[in-house]
Amino acid sequence: MTMSIFHRATGLANYAGMALLAIWLVAAASGQDALNGVNFIYGSWLGHVVLFGFTWSLVHHMLGGLRHFVWDSAAMMEPGQRESLAWATIIGSVAITLLIWTFFVWVG
Repeated sequence: MTMSIFHRATGLANYAGMALLAIWLVAAASGQDALNGVNFIYGSWLGHVVLFGFTWSLVHHMLGGLRHFVWDSAAMMEPGQRESLAWATIIGSVAITLLIWTFFVWVG
């Protein structure tokens, strides 16, 4: 039940994150000054926290969708298996988010 709520919540959060992407694209199309302003905000510590959360939300929602895909094939439906798959979704989403940020933000 908790994972179902998380899946819905990350779906809603993805809408807000897409608004951030749209703002960035409009700023890029508007010129260098507008883009610099948005990059300044997104590059701040608060911007990084929000973008990190958005990245986690995307990854978690994707893995939740894959979890549902597995269940649609009638696999992993036993109580222990469902719980293991839920934990795999949480751990996987955190690990993949950290990998994305390590390679594309912190190191790159």
